[in-house]
Amino acid sequence: MIWDEDAAFSMVRRDFLQGAAAALGLVPVCLATSAAVAQPLSGKAGAGQQPTDFQIACMTLPYSQFPWERALQGIRRAGYRYVAWGTTHQESQGQPSPVIAADAAPQRAKELGAQCRDLGLEPLLMFSMIYPEHADAVPVLTNRIRQAAAAGIPQVLTFGHTEGGKAAVWTARFKALGPIARDHGVTLVVKQHGGETGTGEACAKIVREVGDPAIAVNYDAGNVMDYLDVNPIPDLEKCVDVVRSFCIKDHRNWPRDEDCGPGFGEIDHYRLLHQVAWTGRKIPLCCENIAAPLLGRPSDPARLDQLARHAREYLETVIAGLQARS
Repeated sequence: MIWDEDAAFSMVRRDFLQGAAAALGLVPVCLATSAAVAQPLSGKAGAGQQPTDFQIACMTLPYSQFPWERALQGIRRAGYRYVAWGTTHQESQGQPSPVIAADAAPQRAKELGAQCRDLGLEPLLMFSMIYPEHADAVPVLTNRIRQAAAAGIPQVLTFGHTEGGKAAVWTARFKALGPIARDHGVTLVVKQHGGETGTGEACAKIVREVGDPAIAVNYDAGNVMDYLDVNPIPDLEKCVDVVRSFCIKDHRNWPRDEDCGPGFGEIDHYRLLHQVAWTGRKIPLCCENIAAPLLGRPSDPARLDQLARHAREYLETVIAGLQARS
């Protein structure tokens, strides 16, 4: 299945997916919270440990109803040094246009990368816009890897569903794509998107079976909580060794069940990020949702700029606290 942007923004998705969570024996947030609170803070610096270089990026995705160039300008105005490419943008003709088509030549990606850098933004991640189980996944993901390499983007993001025995398909395809990604200096990261691969634990199982350093997990705590009502804090512990980036979004179950920007929801980002605070690696934190709860999408892009700044400053504050040496 190819990416469906309307489905990605649907807020009412839980009834079926919570049933799937129960069938898979997953722990809902309400039952898992007390166990998470009891966990000690294990992310403090130890002897010889180096702090993680958290690269805080804003996706262009929150600006999808505005032109691509306006998205880049707003993200830069909000104080970001890094950007992640979204999926589509509303350009002058009024129709959504992909940031870059799946079959576009790598040269086009190189041009877009240069456009970002001219504005002072380093691109870190791009959407593949195709599920790994899709019939065309291997050729499309191969070209996405080539595009990313041409643009100087270190990670390509994918996700999908493995129901109906498709886990074996994922594994086989990732094993084929791993060497291609390595040859191009790109990491293919897979994130949680409901169903059987709705947790980091499930994604990590596939990644470990593939056993290729160019195939890794992107962690999306908001999706884990949203789709399956699972507490992301203990789930991250089960995949943290293979996590190489995060899609940052928060989530609220009350007063309305909805995703939102970091710091507006119920996810404890201190407990989340302390697990990867001292890896010595570069780990992109890509803000996918920056919205304020209950208020809907802003019609004024200047308001999006404010929300983007809020997300960045919140994450910077969390990281500064976690990496402060006592």
